[in-house]
Amino acid sequence: MASAGCEVESPEYITNGVVTFHFISSSHSTSATYNVGTTQTYAQVCNVQLEAATTYSVYASCTATNGTAVTSTTTTLTTPVPVVMPSESWLELPAISNSSLYPNAQELKVEASGVRNYTAYYDNSTYTSMWVAYPLQSSHMGSFARPSKWYYNPLIATSEQVNLCDHSYEGDTYSRGHLIPNASRNGNEEMQLQTFYVTNSVPQVQNSFNSGVWSSLESALQSEAASETIYIVTGVAFKKVGETKSVSYIQATDDTKQIPIPNYFYKVALKVKTNSSGTVTSASTVGFWFENKAYSDVYTNYSVTVDQVEQWTGFDFFANLPDNIEVTVESSKDWNAFLAF
Repeated sequence: MASAGCEVESPEYITNGVVTFHFISSSHSTSATYNVGTTQTYAQVCNVQLEAATTYSVYASCTATNGTAVTSTTTTLTTPVPVVMPSESWLELPAISNSSLYPNAQELKVEASGVRNYTAYYDNSTYTSMWVAYPLQSSHMGSFARPSKWYYNPLIATSEQVNLCDHSYEGDTYSRGHLIPNASRNGNEEMQLQTFYVTNSVPQVQNSFNSGVWSSLESALQSEAASETIYIVTGVAFKKVGETKSVSYIQATDDTKQIPIPNYFYKVALKVKTNSSGTVTSASTVGFWFENKAYSDVYTNYSVTVDQVEQWTGFDFFANLPDNIEVTVESSKDWNAFLAF
């Protein structure tokens, strides 16, 4: 997908209304709204998610105070061809083995001052990022104070997000569970704030899970990344592929949307060695799989192979590895071997 913006001006004043921008191509249509809160002669939107290298017809519409529909003239917009990055730069990105599992999901590439922070695979029908993928290294971690609130993700409409900005989910069982943790980005204030986008939150059992084995696993990966880059995917699942599993729902304190509670959480991690030209020559992986519940033991009891997580989720992790290396390394669940690599 590509990101685009658009602005419309009017010789008349727009007052306290909603202007809708329509983007239509032969293969994709979408819209975005601009809320006019004061009297002005323009309306604008930005960061609309469009297909790359595609020509769209674009027009704006609104409803006049007398109830009639007002439509602007139509123009065209052609999105650019995406720049292909070297595979070694994006080793954390999964591929989708079965896109029919999440037909409403899209990749949200979150950048801080033009530098990649993380990628979220966000399903707006469930208000859930099914996974968040990111590199982790020493420069990402530091001592910036933890932010006190959360924010809407500016890459998508607020109507497609849950209002978790000031308060968490109803009740006291589930917390705003980070997929990419605050402590994995608190060395860069802009990146850190982006981990507090509501699209990075899922309902997670707080006591003895988020605050226990899950936090311990995150800390262990952060410690390991102090000396080398690790590529991580953190995700959730409502059920395993082919499994029949009931799903419970919850609301945010400040929202009426019904939010499905993940039944499972997982992490998969990758280390690589490269030659002088940057080509991956060897690698090591490990995975972890948890139910969304309280635990009284240690995270190392829940290590699994990346192959196993792929079977349960339908995703192809670390797909940018050279094929001969990927096939070999994703069959290990040995945490100690991963640390020693």
